[in-house]
Amino acid sequence: MSGITEIDRLLAEMQPELREGTFVYCVVPFAEAERCYCLQPLATFREEEGLSLILPQSVADATGLAASAPMRMITLTVHSSLEAVGLTAAIATALTREGISANVVAAFHHDHVFIPADDAERALAALKALSRNRPQR
Repeated sequence: MSGITEIDRLLAEMQPELREGTFVYCVVPFAEAERCYCLQPLATFREEEGLSLILPQSVADATGLAASAPMRMITLTVHSSLEAVGLTAAIATALTREGISANVVAAFHHDHVFIPADDAERALAALKALSRNRPQR
């Protein structure tokens, strides 16, 4: 199953959901990367500067890892194709209009938008409004 590629359909059917919990971004040197996998990060990404982790804030706090500001996660529950064009741009534009930063992580089935914790409800409302304003196909 390859997912939906049509932008109007993706936006109309995205059904954004605010997930429980607060998350943070952390980075660890590669020498420490192996010990961090036991923390069960939500996501990882290898960069030149080290291994970036997205962790529940409670896990980062308990392990003493330096972390970003608290983030909340909104999952777009539509099965979006990795080849879809325009979804990230539409999400970023809608949140930009509200003055909300967005960090989008695309996984195989869904896109996940990490936004500052204090902006979570406003971001969810903006994404729901974007979805409602699209024609269903």
